[in-house]
Amino acid sequence: MPIRSRLASLIALGTLATPLSAQRHITTPKEALGANFGDDYFLASYRQIADYWRTVDRESDRMKVVEIGKTAEGRPHLMAIVTSPENHARLARYREISARLARAEGLTDAEALALAKEGKAVVWIDGGLHATETLGAQQLGQIVYEMVSRDDEETRRILNDVVILFVHANPDGNDLVADWYMRRTDPTTRSLAGLPRLYQKYIGHDDNRDFFASTQAETENENRVLYHEWFPQLLYNHHQSGPAGTVVYSPPLRDPYNYNLDPALILGLQSLGAAMHTRLALEGKGGATMRSGGPYDGWWNGGIRNTATFHNIIAVLTEMIGGPTPQRVPLVLQRQIPGGDLALPVAPQAWHFRQSIEYSTSLDRAVLDYASRNREALLYDIYRMGRASIERGSRDTWTANPRRDAAIAERMPDASDSAKWAAMHAPELRDPRAWIVPRDQPDFPTAVKLVNALRETGITVQRATRDFEVGGRRYAAGSFVVPAAQAFRPHVMDMMEPQVHPDVFPYPGAPPTPPYDNAGWTLAYQMGVRFDRVLDALPAGLPLERVTAWNVAPPAAAIPASSGGFLLDPRQNDAFTAANRLLAAGVEVRRVPASGAWFVPAGNADALRRVAAPLGITVAASPAPPSDAASVRAPRIGLWDQYGGSMPSGWTRWILEQFAFPYERVFAPQLDAGNLNAKYDVLVFVTGAIPGAATGRRAGAAADSVIPDLPAEYRDQVGRVTAERTLPRVREFVERGGTVIAIGTSAVNLAAYLQLPVENHLVENGAPLPRTKFYVPGSLLRVRVDTTSTIALGMPSSADVFFDDSPVFRLGPDAAAKGVRAVAWFDSATPLRSGWAWGQQYLEHGVAAVDARVGRGRVVLFGPEILQRAQPHGTFKLLFDAIYAAAADAR
Repeated sequence: MPIRSRLASLIALGTLATPLSAQRHITTPKEALGANFGDDYFLASYRQIADYWRTVDRESDRMKVVEIGKTAEGRPHLMAIVTSPENHARLARYREISARLARAEGLTDAEALALAKEGKAVVWIDGGLHATETLGAQQLGQIVYEMVSRDDEETRRILNDVVILFVHANPDGNDLVADWYMRRTDPTTRSLAGLPRLYQKYIGHDDNRDFFASTQAETENENRVLYHEWFPQLLYNHHQSGPAGTVVYSPPLRDPYNYNLDPALILGLQSLGAAMHTRLALEGKGGATMRSGGPYDGWWNGGIRNTATFHNIIAVLTEMIGGPTPQRVPLVLQRQIPGGDLALPVAPQAWHFRQSIEYSTSLDRAVLDYASRNREALLYDIYRMGRASIERGSRDTWTANPRRDAAIAERMPDASDSAKWAAMHAPELRDPRAWIVPRDQPDFPTAVKLVNALRETGITVQRATRDFEVGGRRYAAGSFVVPAAQAFRPHVMDMMEPQVHPDVFPYPGAPPTPPYDNAGWTLAYQMGVRFDRVLDALPAGLPLERVTAWNVAPPAAAIPASSGGFLLDPRQNDAFTAANRLLAAGVEVRRVPASGAWFVPAGNADALRRVAAPLGITVAASPAPPSDAASVRAPRIGLWDQYGGSMPSGWTRWILEQFAFPYERVFAPQLDAGNLNAKYDVLVFVTGAIPGAATGRRAGAAADSVIPDLPAEYRDQVGRVTAERTLPRVREFVERGGTVIAIGTSAVNLAAYLQLPVENHLVENGAPLPRTKFYVPGSLLRVRVDTTSTIALGMPSSADVFFDDSPVFRLGPDAAAKGVRAVAWFDSATPLRSGWAWGQQYLEHGVAAVDARVGRGRVVLFGPEILQRAQPHGTFKLLFDAIYAAAADAR
């Protein structure tokens, strides 16, 4: 080798070997907290972790703490950026490179390669999302300390090659859980049992079910970092607990994988997962399982790691055992045999929290080592996946559809393979090139909310600056266009197109294998938004501008001049918001009983303008007050909840607040006390609230027994709804003129207790249908709606409902005579719109919603989850109408 080349090589090697700038003393966790992360019987709160991070930030030039927003309870939501001091000096540049490669727009391959060579891998590692899974937040504190304090060769290499985003995913929950656990002075008596409320203000465990709808403060903060600022190539999401007899579950996942995912993404998950398992095995850390070792699949979109994969991010989760109170790894014989999904078993043994911390940090370092060793490839590959998505959206494509393909093959049994292939790729079966959301649809403000959900997950959306025409249809200015030719096309497809979950059975005749979460969720369907699928390329020169706002405001409502008054469109969800806010301001509001239109008398134009303009609702002039318009008052709503918190109730709270409904939470002791009509017009019960009347089973998660050390603020919440004490008071409330709304699996229990002429529709020969014949896990189904019903005013004649093993009713022959009527029903043997509905033909003629008169009051039963995770805006009106019908009845 020439002397000059050898000298250059030595200089290069010397540069690589140069240590990062010398670290002064970094405060240890023990020095800061009085204990180490992972010590038995110790949990650090978020306050302590945040203070510790700020201390280390002052001490280390490897770390910068930034606030990414506020939490639901108002805490600062922190992220720690850890990398080498040299990388910190160029952080803005590395963020720009990561964003450009992820979006894959306007780059040649050569330019992308150059950016990949220049850039640094970006890795997201979070913890604490599910706060009772205490390991996540504690390991986060430990790995941050290690990465800023260790000076070994691997750490230096990682810091040179990688920008690490350490994100505490649930600060509010961490404080709640840690304070509850640590409240006792005797460590051996500490426990998480009896936690008094949800560990996210509204939705508790469902905080990891919100990442495509992006409704909660923490979700918005994290999605902003992920899809608007940093665009990491890898994401690692920590969870608990591992399958029995193991320590940890980690990808590769089991099938099915969602058909919209890029194939390179699926293989990337397997590659990263193999690296994680390999590191544990090399370190002698047994008990790591994968694939069939757990229920986790690659189908659903909604958790943080799931949504990330639809953005070409290689995103993994782990589920690991361990907690501050020591436990044992049990002996599970089948998990003692090495195999492809569990290469190194773990012996049954006592298990301490520190061991879980050590497993977690090993896995953290495995992910970071993988990022370091594959830095350039990861940066270039996310570009290539994005480029492939853009190309797929720019040409004719056909996404896999096993149900459709099987039907075609069955219809053409004797046809050649080429003929079957041609039929499966008929032009009309193509994927869309774009989706157009017209301005002139009944509830455009809700369509804007769909656009905002897309925008908050980084989706490219365009808006028309003037009228335009596509495919012979004219669209008004302000209409939205969502192009398929974009890097995050997998996510767009998943939000706008139906899911077709395959039929998964372990063997012929067996019950179906449940999906990890839902099988179908198409957000545009759930929200009731009307859109057009464009199968051909959009014409050139359309008057479109790119939407850049984080949240798009709907066009301001125009308030016309009127001497008679104003009418608000009942088809728009936010007409209820306007009515609620006007009533709260003391403005008279009336409602037209036949149509559901809201009438605001003349002279209230200024108040209406303040309320309606920002909502973008439709306001029309009325020449005179409608003769049949009846005055309304703010409904008095009691929403069932329970000690420890109910997630369905929490979601309902959030929805009621978003639409300005006043409400009070009501717990079993208040229900048991009776005299409910003096306080409420309507009681709302959600899944989990109502016990079985026949057996006297109790509902709710909170025990009647005394909870030790219970703070005074929670003492009037303890207890359960019972058939003996509570339901007689509920019956009394209804018979005296109150309304009860029951949503989800509780509905059939209430109907049975009140002896309504309502039966289970899903029976055969007198027995409930077994899963081998009927199974609908979390999917969207189509129902017919009686729009003349007072609890369906403003609804379309057909609607998509979220169905998750939900009750389906059959009305008895004397139902009509007893004042019981169907409000929504299945009028088809094929109601499936998105997801999986095995045996869906059994749904035909079944009733989904019931309005029943009981005494002077009424009971409204909704079988489907009409509020599911605040996603189905298209069925919110069923609840809203029922609430106002209750207020009208009470008057």
